[in-house]
Amino acid sequence: MNTILESIKNRRSVRKYKSDMVEQEKIDQIIEAGLYAASGMNHQETKIIAVTNKELRNKLSTAKAQFDGLYDGADPFYGAPVVLVVIANKDYADYVYDGSLVMGNLMLAAHALGVGSCWICRTKETFEKPEYQELLKSLNITGNWEGIGYCILGYAADNSIPNIPRKPNRVYHVN
Repeated sequence: MNTILESIKNRRSVRKYKSDMVEQEKIDQIIEAGLYAASGMNHQETKIIAVTNKELRNKLSTAKAQFDGLYDGADPFYGAPVVLVVIANKDYADYVYDGSLVMGNLMLAAHALGVGSCWICRTKETFEKPEYQELLKSLNITGNWEGIGYCILGYAADNSIPNIPRKPNRVYHVN
């Protein structure tokens, strides 16, 4: 089977990670794959913020936990040491779709490199808060940006995630 198709079929969302840091070379390759995602009219109006700083990673995790109403100490990033924050320019009509394609590429590239990943939501709500708007400004990111997703990365603590059969009756052919 084609390796890309095999990766698509075998990729799973990882929800328990080892504390080992992902090598920078792999992080860079995963990010590059995200940058090559298709975008409406090839505008490429998405950005990726790679967070390996433990303090900022924990702050983002706490913000996500608060939005979800989780208890103190809960880690909605499941212990993953790397967080890739995908944001997209709201001035473009296709920004949510473009950002979603970036997220898909990030997760497939991670899988291909033996790195676990999971799409975590609430990025939109987090980056609407003034303190995270300030973070964007500190990175010289100005404009009308919206959080699309957190792509958490790390090495899976449990590699026995089953391949669940696909639900039937989801494809309709019109010839």
